[in-house]
Amino acid sequence: MSEIFISINSFLEAFLFFDILFGTVDGVNFPFLVAWLISGGIYLTFVTKFINIRAFSHSFNILRGKYKTIDDVGQISPFAALTTALSATVGLGNIAGVALAVSIGGPGATFWMIIAGFLGMSLKFTEVTLSIQYREFLKDGTVMGGAMEYLSKGLAKKGYVSFGKILAVMFAFLMIGGAIGGGNIFQVSQAYSAISHEVPYFAENPLVFGFIIATLAGAVIIGGITRISAITERLVPVMVVIYLSASIWILGSFYDKIDDAFVLIFTEAFSTSAIYGGMLGALIQGFQRAVFSSEAGLGSSPVAHAPVLTKYPVRQGFVALYEPFIDTVVICTMTALVIIITGVYEPDGAHASLIAAKEGAALTSAAYGTVLSWFPTVLSVSIFLFAFSTMISWSYYGERAWVYIFGSKFSVVYKIMFLSLSVIATVVSTGIMVDFSFMLMLTMAVPNILGLFILSGDVKKQLEDYLVKLKSGELDVEAIR
Repeated sequence: MSEIFISINSFLEAFLFFDILFGTVDGVNFPFLVAWLISGGIYLTFVTKFINIRAFSHSFNILRGKYKTIDDVGQISPFAALTTALSATVGLGNIAGVALAVSIGGPGATFWMIIAGFLGMSLKFTEVTLSIQYREFLKDGTVMGGAMEYLSKGLAKKGYVSFGKILAVMFAFLMIGGAIGGGNIFQVSQAYSAISHEVPYFAENPLVFGFIIATLAGAVIIGGITRISAITERLVPVMVVIYLSASIWILGSFYDKIDDAFVLIFTEAFSTSAIYGGMLGALIQGFQRAVFSSEAGLGSSPVAHAPVLTKYPVRQGFVALYEPFIDTVVICTMTALVIIITGVYEPDGAHASLIAAKEGAALTSAAYGTVLSWFPTVLSVSIFLFAFSTMISWSYYGERAWVYIFGSKFSVVYKIMFLSLSVIATVVSTGIMVDFSFMLMLTMAVPNILGLFILSGDVKKQLEDYLVKLKSGELDVEAIR
């Protein structure tokens, strides 16, 4: 055990020094949390021997139900768990966040977003596997999982009871704050802003919009994870198809510029130009926006995977690999290509005012609007759907954290508070609170990745044992035909 903590201390010292050494380069700050997330992604990618690349086909077979067994325990299917987690991640980060990353960090930020997506797959695999391993089935029929459980129980198993409990409680409070602000208030305010431009009635009656979205959300979240997953299982594919269809249409219109766009993405990723902050500026923006989008390393989505029907914890880890791939590698890259090809990201261009004001959604709307004049209306609908799906998933994340701290009998208090704030978000200024909540969301990575470092050996052992069974054909024998 001492060797594990020596290794962890070495990582901490190395990346704290990295933060100091690269505190400011060409006027660009290098946040410690970015270094922390990069270190976790790289480390776990090597520990799992690049599971983020070599497990695609097996993950797909799990999703299509090939490996269901009579010994599976849980409440929802692997696909339902995946779509619930995706509903929280596929959202405004894919629309507004990508536009800001490219406009601030340049086209090269896209390259680093893709790298962050692949590293995020290793993070998701590890944290979801641990979430299933240490989940708990409560007396009220619900499931408690996520970072709270593997930080407390996993570290206790290693002999660090108090340390694990402190990290778990710290994480739970951070997730409640993140759910209320970033997962609720921000989503409602952005959805209201988009819809009120298309429906003038709501611009004059914001509370009506607030009550509508709170009622819709309440009808879903009061039913718990089974109802949430039933909605997201249908909603997420529709959202993704609508958004990607528009992206493919535009890229098809500019197919002759796609090669040049990829060349620009790669060359700018390693540029020394100070226009966008050089390579470091591109890297920081790429990783920051990728984390906001996919939530890899934050420890949030393992909560959505915890109730899954499965026999082997590592099996749902395979499924979770698809999250950062779909969210970041596919959807974010498509958005970035449209932003780059249409040229709206250029700081001295016609949309400089949107860049200065950091109006990411408006910038994306302008890019798509250059080809599809009706796209702003579609984008407004997409923003509403993305915001709503994120709301209902993050409501569950926050509720599980609330139950972990205060107990199941007080979960209704959290739900009432969550829905009340959904209404209030349409009529009050929420900027400071949202900024604070996003800080809380990013800070979730500190205890979470520390726990992943310590428990990574357990995941490696589970993975190796599972792959031996897979290779021998034992898993095929177990499967229900």
